[in-house]
Amino acid sequence: MTQQNVVVSDTKSGVAVSVFPPTAQKPPAAQGGYISISRRRIFKNLEINGGQRINAWVESMRASSPTHLKSTPSLAEEQSSWILHHPSALDMFDQIVDASKGKQIVMFLDYDGTLSPIVEDPDRAFMSDSMRKTVRKLARCFPTAIVTGRCKDKVYNFVRLAELYYAGSHGMDIKGPTRSSKNKYSKAEAVLFQPASEFLPMIDEVYQQLVDKTKSTPGAKVENNKFCVSVHFRCVDEKKWSELARQVKSVLKDYPKLRLTQGRKVLEIRPTIKWDKGKALEFLLESLGFANCSDVFPVYIGDDRSDEDAFKKLRDRGQGFGILVSKFPKDTSASYSLQEPNEVMDFLQRLVEWKRVSLRARSRV
Repeated sequence: MTQQNVVVSDTKSGVAVSVFPPTAQKPPAAQGGYISISRRRIFKNLEINGGQRINAWVESMRASSPTHLKSTPSLAEEQSSWILHHPSALDMFDQIVDASKGKQIVMFLDYDGTLSPIVEDPDRAFMSDSMRKTVRKLARCFPTAIVTGRCKDKVYNFVRLAELYYAGSHGMDIKGPTRSSKNKYSKAEAVLFQPASEFLPMIDEVYQQLVDKTKSTPGAKVENNKFCVSVHFRCVDEKKWSELARQVKSVLKDYPKLRLTQGRKVLEIRPTIKWDKGKALEFLLESLGFANCSDVFPVYIGDDRSDEDAFKKLRDRGQGFGILVSKFPKDTSASYSLQEPNEVMDFLQRLVEWKRVSLRARSRV
């Protein structure tokens, strides 16, 4: 891989950063999938602006963070239609690996809700030992990265696998393996990329204000993820969601260089720079030497709205697949679905076994 430097700049924020390696050219966009019109209208409200109404935010919070599954004929019909367009990655496993033949699979994994169940206390979102063993085996077979909204160091402490790539804060804090290992894709020196460093003082300031402002809302938890701030409402009564949204908006009105987005039972405050999980995916592919390559097959697995940037990036590249982890029908650019982290582990285990069988078959030729 040729080492070059290229400057990525954002005119709105004034950010200019030297990046390694160069940005790939964008291939023709692939066609999109099934879209739920009613949900699309709700999710159009997700990017906040000065004139947005709180009730629109609360409706979008309910849509992306359902508190229970209602058993109705219309929902059953919607579920059936959604599964038709986003079939189980386990059921379609053979089709997925057939599409990857002759190509290098690269794995991208969200953390919360994907490798670990969503839990009431975000600080206790521990990975199971069986999942850790599975991910370790996966990384020995394929280049593997964890792409998360969490602070990179916090997720590393959860995962404790040095041979992985980690992209924290929605890809605004990226580094690669920090030591040599048996994984042939590991490198002695870490890839390090932080395009929003100038925002750190502002993020700390907003974090402190949000901690103080949300004290009156029982169950609200504010988390400093270094380059972004997460306001979790997993344990907040649904009747208090509008109050929490007002509190967050009241702080952000004084910070035009920060934007508010929404995830699964979380409100997230991020810098306005043009960087997300999709761009982090592309950066990591380039760092691994797969820029402009037709023989790479990225697979991204995630459960949250922020993962949609990565799903869409794969569609735009016309390479690989996105897999959404969800028990509920959601508007998504992913091609396949899995219902929960246990199914994710089953899928990853099947990938590892498929790789091992393939290698044994080649050795006999």
